[in-house]
Amino acid sequence: MKIETRAVHAGHEIEPGTRDVTPAIHLSTTFERAEDGTFPGGHSYARQSNPNRVALEECLASLEEGAAAIAFSSGNAASMALFQALSPGDHVIVAEDVFYGTALLLKDQLGPWGLKSSYVDMRDPVAVERAVTPATKVIWAETPSNPLLTITDIRAMAAVAKKAGALLACDNTWATPALQCPLKLGADVVMHSVTKYLSGHSDVLGGALVFKERNALYEKVRAIQHTGGSVPSPFECWLTLRGIQTFPYRVRAQSENAQRIAEFLSRQKTIEAVHYPGLPSHPGHRIAAAQMSSFGGMLSIQVKGGQPEAFKLAAAVKLFTRATSLGGPHSLIEHRASVEGATTRSPANLLRLSIGLEHVDDLIGDLEQALEKAAGC
Repeated sequence: MKIETRAVHAGHEIEPGTRDVTPAIHLSTTFERAEDGTFPGGHSYARQSNPNRVALEECLASLEEGAAAIAFSSGNAASMALFQALSPGDHVIVAEDVFYGTALLLKDQLGPWGLKSSYVDMRDPVAVERAVTPATKVIWAETPSNPLLTITDIRAMAAVAKKAGALLACDNTWATPALQCPLKLGADVVMHSVTKYLSGHSDVLGGALVFKERNALYEKVRAIQHTGGSVPSPFECWLTLRGIQTFPYRVRAQSENAQRIAEFLSRQKTIEAVHYPGLPSHPGHRIAAAQMSSFGGMLSIQVKGGQPEAFKLAAAVKLFTRATSLGGPHSLIEHRASVEGATTRSPANLLRLSIGLEHVDDLIGDLEQALEKAAGC
């Protein structure tokens, strides 16, 4: 089945008894045992499993064409659980421009615990191969990256990982399975912040890991989640399943809008750089075109004049909302260095744009008036 059909049907079963077409929300934290001590409903306690979470995990595994999925309370919780499945002294390789939340996990939480990490330019497979050590267990790719939208060749990273006897994990939050399928390109695990495009309405906090195989790593991560209790609520699982039904169409529309906006901004004299892989001038355009069906709804720009001019532009928009996060129906703009703080790797003049579902002509008009206003300040 095509992804649009799976988004509507995977994880959705007609409710027994009531015959609800829309799934119910199961809020109970505990479930009745049978007289023989078994659990005929398939659930015992909400930290271990819940009907809404099981349905969401079935849907996520189907979307990424994986064997199994585990839903978490956030994207960072999902990343943390995968890293915790490793051992002190193990080594992971991540991109030098990896999402700052992932970098903080590795530095502040997992580094003191004993996990070692190296930061490498993942556009260069040779550099990644040089960073491999006998202790390397995971290569962590993120493509497109946040916020510079660098592109990693997933097939090339899979080859490096296989040669090293390591696993390839891929953060697929920005591309989503509507545009990119890392497991089919050689990855072993896919991570999602389902807060973003999958739920799609800026009203859910959640994350997920999808595994190519239901193997020992999957079982270990599941045990970590069960023991630690990093689970999404039934309502958040229900909301995510609701949002997923429309996500392929939302993502395609947002990608079309982003392409038009990137082309518009690339022609503006006050814009120093536009980071969007759909532009032929983007260094990763060729690889992105080979592994993505479209180029996504995210882009970043660097404004001439530095941080003050970037602030002026962000202050002048009317339809774009100045807020963090991404993937919702409303367009957002933010100054990433301010969000990320002292350890940021984002340029001081960079603004990140999450393109929504407004009409693209209105969004371009808003940016046009903002550019004029900022120039006149």
